[in-house]
Amino acid sequence: MKLNSTIALVTGASSGIGAATAKAMAKKGARVALLARTESALKNVAAEIAAGGGEAKVYPVDLTDSTRVERTIDRLKFEMGEVDVVVNSAGAGRWLFTEETSPAEAADMMAVPYFAAFYVTRFCLPSMLERRRGHIVNVNSPVVRSAWPGAAGYTAARYALLGFTNALRFDLRGTGVNVTSIVPGKVADSEYFQRNKGVEERIPAIGKIIPTVTSAQVAKATVQGVEQNKREVVLPFMLKVFFAANHFFPWPMEWLLAATGWQRR
Repeated sequence: MKLNSTIALVTGASSGIGAATAKAMAKKGARVALLARTESALKNVAAEIAAGGGEAKVYPVDLTDSTRVERTIDRLKFEMGEVDVVVNSAGAGRWLFTEETSPAEAADMMAVPYFAAFYVTRFCLPSMLERRRGHIVNVNSPVVRSAWPGAAGYTAARYALLGFTNALRFDLRGTGVNVTSIVPGKVADSEYFQRNKGVEERIPAIGKIIPTVTSAQVAKATVQGVEQNKREVVLPFMLKVFFAANHFFPWPMEWLLAATGWQRR
């Protein structure tokens, strides 16, 4: 799908991958709807897009509240028109062992990214199906292809998003609505590690051979994924190599991840 003259909805658009993707899509001619909790941060992103000649509107919303998501999307459709592209990039959750994770935090990690992606997709999908046109993008984590120690709740939430993504592909076969999964490695300029102190040190040492990427690189890959209708986009290249090694040599890779991963103290 060419992005020119489309309406693209991007969640988690206040910073990181979401903000970079919104800017990249605006440069391609999309009119962009920015969704996240913090209105001031969204306005900053919208101002940058406007300065570059693009168009963006701000929709602050708690993505874990289905009623508010539905109302927001109804308002968005009234003000901008029917959504052509959805990018579910909102994410949250700390890396913790099961016994370190409270039930409330486990529920919060499932709420974003999984339920947030489900709600947004659910309320945008009917008009896509009616028009036989649309594209859903879910931004996920490398953990769905190779779990590691000390991130149980986070891993479960990301697997939920993966299951949703795979199920959508079956549900939407032949409808004209396509699905792309984006799986980036560690994002160097993401605020995730700043917001979640102590998480970065839990990256298995073997994973440090994979170069970091930038939000702009992920955004560029996302745009290409939509325009070229790709099933999955994995970056950087070394992450693809890592996944291939895990597929063909699962037991040695599991041992390496366990041996070089976070240990209980």
